[in-house]
Amino acid sequence: MFWGEFSHHLDEKGRLIIPARYRPQLSQGAILTRGLDRNLVIYPQDAWQNVSERLNQMPITHPTARALRRLLFSGAVEFSLDRQGRMLIPGYLRDYASLDGDVLIAGMETFLEIWEPSSWRRTLEGVPHALAEAKHILELGI
Repeated sequence: MFWGEFSHHLDEKGRLIIPARYRPQLSQGAILTRGLDRNLVIYPQDAWQNVSERLNQMPITHPTARALRRLLFSGAVEFSLDRQGRMLIPGYLRDYASLDGDVLIAGMETFLEIWEPSSWRRTLEGVPHALAEAKHILELGI
């Protein structure tokens, strides 16, 4: 399970240290790709398989399905952690998420999000408004 927030720093080569508590879940390799909010997302292999299967079930004639496929599949890169628990974030993905220096890693239960810290703070500030308008949250009984 991926929970919590961790602040880290990209090194000069674009490598990011993954928190030690997350490394066992990524030991068999993982997928890094673009997120929906100008962030990046790390999926362990099994979670990526689920996402991939669901996307492939969507008809390519639907504009939203095509947009999601383009966003996620074209940006995807498979990686494994080095001995120091680092991963390399390719330049095109660093550019997409405006990552340069400080980075925030946020656990999302089955996957991780990587954010530029000020973008993460702005996103969190908008959460109460989004939840206030979300009727389905009430249906979940949370």
